[in-house]
Amino acid sequence: MARLRAATRASHDTVDAAFGSFDLSSRADYRRFLLAHARALPAVEQALAALDFARGLLPRTPLLELDLADLDERMPAPLAFACANEAARWGALYVVEGSRLGGVMLARSVGAELPHRYLSAAHGPGQWRAIRGAVDAAGRDASPEWYDALLSGAAVTFDLYAQAAGVIEPAFAQAK
Repeated sequence: MARLRAATRASHDTVDAAFGSFDLSSRADYRRFLLAHARALPAVEQALAALDFARGLLPRTPLLELDLADLDERMPAPLAFACANEAARWGALYVVEGSRLGGVMLARSVGAELPHRYLSAAHGPGQWRAIRGAVDAAGRDASPEWYDALLSGAAVTFDLYAQAAGVIEPAFAQAK
């Protein structure tokens, strides 16, 4: 986990800055924020369905869809996303479940009259620790190729969110 976090720090900072530019107390900005997430999250959660561990986690796409419906919006078409193998899916899981932690903090900034089921969907007690432990266990004694795929999965997931936020061009995201 420590190596994964260090290796993806720049990508994490880019995505945080992109989504941090939205004023979540503003209905218009919050709507754009949710629409950007809706272009990324469903595709990642669909890919994670192939990872046994991820099946035990609460998906947030339905909550995102409900929040958008409350804002008179439909789910947009998701961006293209693929995880090549199990190691890459562990990297994607790290990004998506880490974003859940950040979402809970962001939920405090959402206007009181705005829906916030998606951002308020916190991990259960001990769940983030269990996720970190599962990532570590999956990578224990793994080959350098497995670790490279783990990093690639995290990188393409961060790139997907950056693309959804309009920070990077699709060609850059696909070139990684």
